[in-house]
Amino acid sequence: MLADLYAGSLEDAKTRLAETSLSELESLAAAAKPALDALTQLAGGTTVKVLAEIKRASPSRGDLNSIEDPVALAQTYERFGASAISVLTEERKFKGSLADLRAVRDAVSVPLLRKDFIATEQQVLEARVAGADLVLLIVAGLDQATLRRLHDFTIQLGMTPFIETHSRAEVLRALELEAKLIGVNARDLTTFETDRNLFGELVEIFPSDVVKVAESAVRNLADVEHYAAAGADVILVGEALVTNDAEKLLSEFVAVAKALN
Repeated sequence: MLADLYAGSLEDAKTRLAETSLSELESLAAAAKPALDALTQLAGGTTVKVLAEIKRASPSRGDLNSIEDPVALAQTYERFGASAISVLTEERKFKGSLADLRAVRDAVSVPLLRKDFIATEQQVLEARVAGADLVLLIVAGLDQATLRRLHDFTIQLGMTPFIETHSRAEVLRALELEAKLIGVNARDLTTFETDRNLFGELVEIFPSDVVKVAESAVRNLADVEHYAAAGADVILVGEALVTNDAEKLLSEFVAVAKALN
């Protein structure tokens, strides 16, 4: 399934390349406003931060929410305490778009993550042009040479690489890069099964200067407490927010995260 997701994203990227060349993307990226310092935003202070996600669908759950107005949702996230916002741009299974990212960038002041199946410099450049401050790089989907190349290229463009892992071996690969923002996804992207305890099992090998993100399987306050107790600096929440009252749930998540520190 992960291979199919990458194949689809790369095919769509190839289509876009026929409309906007790499040289044009490079010029647009150079002219774009500088990226926000997402790492400082997510690492600062002692409070667990919430990274709130704009997500219409997923391969495991199907349609979640049509989100006719992603800008309004992003503004709600910012207003009710999200420290950063993740915008799905994968078109086929998650029903996102770069247009969503561009629109949200114009409407909020918090850092934005381009969440997609990124495997080329073109996709990283697109992220910068659309206003992203962070780029998701999934260890399970990339060989080490490509992972390092895209990690370094993301930094070169002034953005923060967000390295996603799902096993001890993948965390060690992320640490080889000296990555400073590493997530542990409770959802195995090859099977889409979840293990909420995985974060706590892996966090012990993270250096103290790495910002640790707990991803997936955050449905209620108990899950926030669980991840915070395990040592998460940031909690990424998507499905729970888009399938419930986002204002109420995010307010509760942010309040309990603050209370735990």
